[in-house]
Amino acid sequence: MALSDGRITTHVLDTSKGVPASGVRIELYTLKRDGEQESKTKVAESVTNADGRLDAPLMDGGKLEPAIYELQFHVESYYAQRSLEELGQALWTIVPIRFAVSDASRHYHIPLLIAPGGYSTYRGS
Repeated sequence: MALSDGRITTHVLDTSKGVPASGVRIELYTLKRDGEQESKTKVAESVTNADGRLDAPLMDGGKLEPAIYELQFHVESYYAQRSLEELGQALWTIVPIRFAVSDASRHYHIPLLIAPGGYSTYRGS
């Protein structure tokens, strides 16, 4: 069986300052459902660099499988680096984003745009 080119990548931008969000810890989980029960298994973890990106994909090298995945962006520590005067009130501690991988040969780029009062995401390239 040939290795797949499929991979999961992300980056984080702080839209309130117009800069990359460095130092954000990101965890990747697979989700499994058994009837009403749901379980998560952590499969990867990394931290964003000065460009708000990861130094390597969270998953690649033929490991990607069709499944439901969840990225957890630990933004609380990123916001803790800013003064309360500058920040105001940050609501978010962890931002979870669930997505489905249906084709393990594709690139799934899931960026996060954060601000103290909101966040958004999209399917990147």
